Amino acid sequence: MKNYTITVNGTAYDVTVEEGGAGSAPVRAAAPKAAPTAAPAAASAPAKAAPAGGGSIEVTASVPGKVFKVEAKVGQSRKPGDTIGILEAMKMEIPVVAPEAGTVASIDVAGGDAVESGDILATMN
Repeated sequence: MKNYTITVNGTAYDVTVEEGGAGSAPVRAAAPKAAPTAAPAAASAPAKAAPAGGGSIEVTASVPGKVFKVEAKVGQSRKPGDTIGILEAMKMEIPVVAPEAGTVASIDVAGGDAVESGDILATMN
């Protein structure tokens, strides 16, 4: 038997795993215990810089994921709901659309870039 402490969403669990022979390993979990608090990660991470050629309208990522495709180009006009790009998250393609009418001022990501929720993908005027 092996004992592990596993933390899920800030709650620590003591888990005992029995070593079995032919495939299955029963798992027993004890009641949750208080997890040690860690220093906030946001305090140690550098702040993100403002977009380089920024417009006044920010187009942001709604979910964390990967930039699958950028469909807009700088200088193109977009109506509300027109696609700026596509994010890939949890094996789904999620369109990123223009929040309002305007002209694309900057594209701040490229295909394959990893993004977090709220990251600026593009700006518009």
